[in-house]
Amino acid sequence: MRRYRVAVIGGDGIGPEVLDEALKVVRAAGVELDTVDYDLGARHYVETGEVLPEGLIDELRGFDAILLGAIGPAIGSTEVPSGILERGLLLPLRFELDLYINHRPFNGVPGAIAPDCDFIVIRENTEGPYVGEGGQLRRNTPFEVATQGSVNTRHGVERCVRYAFDLARSRDRKHLTLVHKTNVLTFSGDLWQRTFEAVAAEYPDVETAYNHVDAACIYFATDANRYDVVVTDNLFGDILTDLAGAIAGGIGFAASANLNPARTGPSLFEPVHGAAHDIAGQQRANPLAAIRSAAMMLDHLGESATAKKITDAVLAVGVEMATSGKTMTTTAMGDAVAERL
Repeated sequence: MRRYRVAVIGGDGIGPEVLDEALKVVRAAGVELDTVDYDLGARHYVETGEVLPEGLIDELRGFDAILLGAIGPAIGSTEVPSGILERGLLLPLRFELDLYINHRPFNGVPGAIAPDCDFIVIRENTEGPYVGEGGQLRRNTPFEVATQGSVNTRHGVERCVRYAFDLARSRDRKHLTLVHKTNVLTFSGDLWQRTFEAVAAEYPDVETAYNHVDAACIYFATDANRYDVVVTDNLFGDILTDLAGAIAGGIGFAASANLNPARTGPSLFEPVHGAAHDIAGQQRANPLAAIRSAAMMLDHLGESATAKKITDAVLAVGVEMATSGKTMTTTAMGDAVAERL
């Protein structure tokens, strides 16, 4: 087992707490990490006026991976302008490091809306409306105009779709669903549909399906077991994965990987639950998503057997908590996962 250099961005609210548990579990599994902490996020911005230090992205390129806890101000805070952290920190990391795959697994727990679900959503992570194409004209007048374009390239769509097909082929069900809105978004939707069909011809062993995004929202809530792997664009994926977290047992279980499959730089791994300032420092945060995200990091680094052991332990603790109704502290949940190793 190699030693890995990992950049750790604890961030805001519960972010540092849940990452502490994730790192504890990784080390309990026998993986050696050299970590470097970076102070970024809402608190850092308020204190310094700085969002992304000059040269930091180039510095991060020297790491094997990045672990991120949570970024964001407290709800209702006016100290951090809306979007400044997303557009100034999170999106530049995705774009500059070419983290073009957002990979989010969902496994239901007892008592959840979809207790038996087992599916993965693959979200294109560097195109779509998040690119920022558009602008405003005559702002704050009765004649104000705002445009927000969605950028979709054949290259970007195809590499995402191909990743999803490879993933679906590796799973037992071998089923892949494209989610879009082709009946209304006739330009971008057409590009996604044609690309999906062209790549599908190379994967005759993978069964395929298509859902409009509004229909997918209904099916996620009423028939989630129909899904094995889902592939979709940046915006639809952002929305659907929050819904998926809710139906699988709560956003506190939702892990994610922002991947550069070409491995031209480090990939970034993070829970998707947000900073939750209202429970920070109270030992009430659920660290299971952060621990599972760290397991996804190990899998990406080639430590697949260890990653599976950690993932299995996370799922077992999640099921135990849901079944028993037992409340555990943040540290106790981390200890419970580590003990199962």
